[in-house]
Amino acid sequence: MSVQLIGAIGMVSLLVLIFLRIPVAICMGLVGFFGYAALEGWARAAIVMGNAPFDIASGYALSVVPLFVLMGELSSASGMSSRLFRGTSSLFGRLRGSLAYASIGANAAFGAVCGSSVASAATMTRICVPEMRRHGYDDRLSTGSVAAGGTLGILIPPSLIFVIYAMIAQQSVPKLFAAGMIPGLVLTALYIIVAAIILLVKPHWAPRGEPRALGQRILDVLGMWEFVLLFGVSVGGIYAGLFSPTEAAAIGAFMALVIGVAQGKLGWAQLWECFEATLKSSCMLFIIIICAIIFSYFVVQAQLPTALIAWTQRMALSPMALMLTLIVCYIILGCFLEGIGLVLITVPVFLPVVVASGFDPIWFGVIVVIVVELGLIHPPVGMNLFVIQAQIPEVPTMTIYKGTLPFLVAPIALIAMLLLFPEIALYLPNALYGK
Repeated sequence: MSVQLIGAIGMVSLLVLIFLRIPVAICMGLVGFFGYAALEGWARAAIVMGNAPFDIASGYALSVVPLFVLMGELSSASGMSSRLFRGTSSLFGRLRGSLAYASIGANAAFGAVCGSSVASAATMTRICVPEMRRHGYDDRLSTGSVAAGGTLGILIPPSLIFVIYAMIAQQSVPKLFAAGMIPGLVLTALYIIVAAIILLVKPHWAPRGEPRALGQRILDVLGMWEFVLLFGVSVGGIYAGLFSPTEAAAIGAFMALVIGVAQGKLGWAQLWECFEATLKSSCMLFIIIICAIIFSYFVVQAQLPTALIAWTQRMALSPMALMLTLIVCYIILGCFLEGIGLVLITVPVFLPVVVASGFDPIWFGVIVVIVVELGLIHPPVGMNLFVIQAQIPEVPTMTIYKGTLPFLVAPIALIAMLLLFPEIALYLPNALYGK
């Protein structure tokens, strides 16, 4: 039996296990171990299984993960997200649908200190949706804007997905953070434009914003100073070359702790909950990463990237046709796979083909993250949709689906822009760090 055939059997087995609703980490670990054993023998597979977890968990690069998670947990527990929503709603004033625009903007800002789309969606749902419902917003607009805005947490740095991609693809975390900044701002604007178009067609879905005195609006906007400070010091420090990503995450988490304690928002009970949530999230991420690395060993030994490169050469696909094919594959897989699992399963296979076709791996990382964002808000998985529904069970799932569908246009439009103008993603990292 050829190594490529064993690799193909492994990939099919992986998909079957996933469709049986077995957790992605266990699926990748099992297929990786047994596939590696089929290729290299049980003794070699046992050595890999024994060494990989320690090598990965003890690596300095991954220490950034629990620190960024902790920064997000502390920021959320400190009540910064509610002040952020009030500040962004003041920015949009009396515009019709101002709270919907504010929820998108607040999600973007919260993602700048959180790094997780699911955490952003859960936090902002509890704050934004009840407020929009109280003002008479249609549930489709309120849930759709929060679901779409929640995806910005993994594109606007700091992003856990970028950290994981950097580890798998052996790329620079600061470069990936820089590459995600402009696309993240563009996608935020596109989501707001989609919401505005919805209200042009369905003006009865949202009223005009409440009038506020200029002085109150200024105070509301100034109330967002915590996010400006956290983002400026942590991510700005990375861009300026003052901190490594791990140092920036540590400083950001410490500042969030100090701000929360100084404002009387973080007591011992809240701190314990933040640390407990950080521990659970970090352990889950580390297990997924360890199993994904074991799976990637199998993928390399099975020569699947080599076989895929040879297949694309025989098909004589142009680079653009190849990239469109991969994007379609990602969108289809995103119907069934959770975001982190999707990245960890596909990048070891697809990245060598992408690089061989002349594409920049940093640019491809941005494309991958955007497609993962798309998967977070399109059925049948749509992790953000289930998170929102869990927070507001009185709103039917189908209503959330209907509200989210128009917003799918925005990430698709951004992908098209990046295909036509790669500098949208590459300008900032090239300007900061050189080509």
